[in-house]
Formats: sequence, structure tokens, C-alpha cells
Amino acid sequence: MNTIHNTNIGTKQKALAINLDPKIYGSFAEIGAGQDVAANFFKAGASSGTIAKTMSAYDMVVSDAIYGALKVRRYVSEPRLMAMLDHEYSLLIERLAVQRGDTTTFFAFSDTVSALNYHKTNEAHGWMGLRFQLEPNGEFNDVVLHVKLLDNDNNLQQQAVGVLGVNLMYACFYYSEQPTVFLLSLMDELSNDRIQIDMIRFEGPGFSKVDNRLMSLHLVKYGFSDAAVFGPDGENLQPSEVLYKKHIVVIRGRFRPIINVHLDMLNTGVKQFMQEPDVDKENVVVISELTLQSLKERNADETAEIDEKDFLDRVDILCSLGQTVLISNFHEYYKLVAYLSKITSLKMGVVLGYPNLEYIFAEEHYKDLPGGILESFATLFSRKVKLFIYPTLRDGVIWNCLRFHPPSHLIDLYRYLIANNKIEDISHYNENNLHVQTDKVLELIKQGADGWEEYVPPEVAAMIKDRCLFGFPCENNPAEKDITATEAIPETVLESVKNSKTPKI
Repeated sequence: MNTIHNTNIGTKQKALAINLDPKIYGSFAEIGAGQDVAANFFKAGASSGTIAKTMSAYDMVVSDAIYGALKVRRYVSEPRLMAMLDHEYSLLIERLAVQRGDTTTFFAFSDTVSALNYHKTNEAHGWMGLRFQLEPNGEFNDVVLHVKLLDNDNNLQQQAVGVLGVNLMYACFYYSEQPTVFLLSLMDELSNDRIQIDMIRFEGPGFSKVDNRLMSLHLVKYGFSDAAVFGPDGENLQPSEVLYKKHIVVIRGRFRPIINVHLDMLNTGVKQFMQEPDVDKENVVVISELTLQSLKERNADETAEIDEKDFLDRVDILCSLGQTVLISNFHEYYKLVAYLSKITSLKMGVVLGYPNLEYIFAEEHYKDLPGGILESFATLFSRKVKLFIYPTLRDGVIWNCLRFHPPSHLIDLYRYLIANNKIEDISHYNENNLHVQTDKVLELIKQGADGWEEYVPPEVAAMIKDRCLFGFPCENNPAEKDITATEAIPETVLESVKNSKTPKI
């Protein structure tokens, strides 16, 4: 199979290459604006060698009769897509496996897409997937993705779906052994201002070595999407499916590792958010956010590669604590809020440490905005958003909203936000956490010093030891076992954990 991304092959050539491959044979089922995918294979020529059937169950009654009625009547959805793949692939195997199964790698391509309506009032997006064999009589594999269509014209959106569908087909059959090449090839003859792919999932024996959480990271890293989400089980999720019409509480951090202060921030912040009069306690989603910037740990070179193992280490710990994880390219909080506000109109809470409040009011971060800090605040605070500030300890003094003093010309703005319930101190926090600094805990972990376990949740400490995470020295060398951690680490280092000036998240 090809392992090099061939950027010189166009959509028509890809479709023709598949049509001329005698092993590849299957069906297309498309709903809505996805009709251009099969059309590309017809137009390329030699399509009879590839296409067993094409169809479109455009009418909802017809769609339900074929694929079954949906509990929630959302036809542009993952459940509808999976029902299509299940049905079409099963029919294909049932009808053709005996006749040509020994020489054929069967596939079923499906999509369900909503392009711009006549009045351009809807959100244009779609679900697309391929179920396919990599060898005759082999088990099937699935690749499923969600795409946002950004062109301001219905015909252009349909054309983009057609190109993406061909790219997906070609990648599945020719780039399956190279996930990164696979992902990059999806954008052939497309651009980020035309489509965004905010969820992709690989399943099946052909992708046994693919970590879908890394694929989420790559979607953001390569600019396919501004954000990606996966759940506590590590399964990739489509952001709107998880967050639509939900109250959202988000905490941003490096989580390297997650320590007790993080959990105290999250628990106290969520508890306070739940007490807001306009919050439905039964309809809240809590998100832990990792930004691309936070993954480039202590590296001044912004072009440096992200350490994927380090990323997975952090994610494993977050997921073990039941956290839903958001990966984003939103360095500024107002960009995060703007993104989430497109998904939900309900009230949101942002939990952050006191140093981040200082950061938000630092005007140098908004030099690229024509309206400066006022423009950013118009986005951040004009929505149904409230900031919950976790205090910090400096030189024996606890700093919180009451002690915060922005520049003199921003004082009235700050008072306005406080008076209008946009910013609030977190109360009932564990004061012992204010003495702990993440970087110092990490230093102790790397040195294997006694006592670091008390600063992290028990399950996190166990995972760090079992898997030698974050540089924890596993004692594989018998000669090293004679040296105790306390002998290797001066007492001053142990004490420094409790001498933090700014708890870093």
C-alpha cells in the first residue's frame, strides 16, 4: 500500500483509480446534499467495476422504512449514519458474498448531509462514513467523520462533500496503514475555509494500532477543526452532539499531572455554578480543556512538535477520573466562549485560577483586535457566561476578586462585571491547596521523592507509579534500589512544594 501522501492526484484520478481496482466493489447510500460522492465515481469512468448500487432515501418516511425510525428525529446524525452503514453493508454481503466474496473487498459508503437551505438560515453539516474490507472475506472496518460546511453557497457545499467523500474512500483503501497521511489526504483539493472536520473515528482490525484520541489531537493540530472532544472512555465525540442545549462548565489546565488543587477547583466551581438560579442541574456537562499551547510544555519554539505520549498520559489520567476532554486551539478565553456559544445558548461557567483573571485583564493580549480588550470582553461577557475565580496564595496573602486591582482605566469596567454577576470568587475551597504548586509536584514525581502522593488523587498516584508517567523513575535497575528517594532529594525540595506563590493550572 502507498505510504507517501500523493498530493498530485486529483479527485477524478482518485475515483478512477478506485474504479479500476478489480477488488473494490460496493454501494453508495446518500441522504441530502451528499449526492456528489457517487456522481464523482460515475463521471470518472469505469464505474461499473466499482458500484453495485447507489441510492438516496431523501424522504424521511422512506428513510425510516429502510433504516428504521429514530428515537430522536434527527436525520443528519450519527445514529442515522450508522443505521445506513449497517443496513447497506449487510445487504451487500448477503447478496454478493457467495458469488464474489473470495476476490472482492466490499464497501458500503453512506452520508447524511444538510447543506444551506434557500434562506441560508440553517447550520450546514453532515455525517459521512465507510464500512469496508481490506482483504477478501475479511472483517469490516469503519471510518466515521463529521464535517461542517463553510461555503456560502449550496452548490459549492455539495461539491465539497463530493470531494471529501472521494478522499475518504481513497484514504481507506490506500492510506489505511498511515493514519497521519490518511488524515492529511482528506483535505486534498479542499481547504479549511471550506470545511471543518471536528470528529473522526477509526474502528476495526485494520486500525487496531490507531488511537482515536490522537486523531482528535491531530484534527486540531492540523487545523481541520478549532476543537475536538472525547469522553471518559476515550471515544471521539462530535462537540455539538455532546454540548447542544447544555449548560457547560469548563476548566482549562495543563494537567501535568492533575493534582488535588485541580479537583478542588473543579468541584467547588461546579458546585457554585449549580447554585445559579438560571441553571438546570440535570442538564450540565463538565469539560476539562487542553489547549495546543499547554501541550507544548515549556518550549519557546511554537513550531515544536507536541509530545504525543505526554498528551496521552495526561488524557489517560483525566479519563480515569471520569472527565470529558476538549482539545482546542483557543489561547484566549473569549475565543473559547465564542465557540461554545455557537453550540449552546444556555448559561456557561468558566472555572479559572486568580492568575488567569490577571491575564484576562492584561491588554497586551488583545493588540491584534481592532477593538482591543473591549472587543474581547464583548465576546466573553456579553454571552450567558460567568467566571468562577479560585484564589491563590502570594507571600502569605490570599488573592481573590476582592483584592484584584486592574489598571486604573479598567477599574470601572471590572466593577461593572462584578456588579452584573459576571465574575465571582469561589468560596468553601480547601485552603491547604493554596500551598501546592503543580511544577513542584512534578519535580518530586520525576525524582521519585517520598511524599508526592499526598498532593494528587490516590487513583492518579497509582497510575503514575504503575505506568511510570511524567518521568517517574521505575526501579528496573536493582543497583538503584539501595538509594532511597529521600536520600536522593534534599529536604528543601520537599518543603518547596508548600512554598508556592502562584498555583499553576
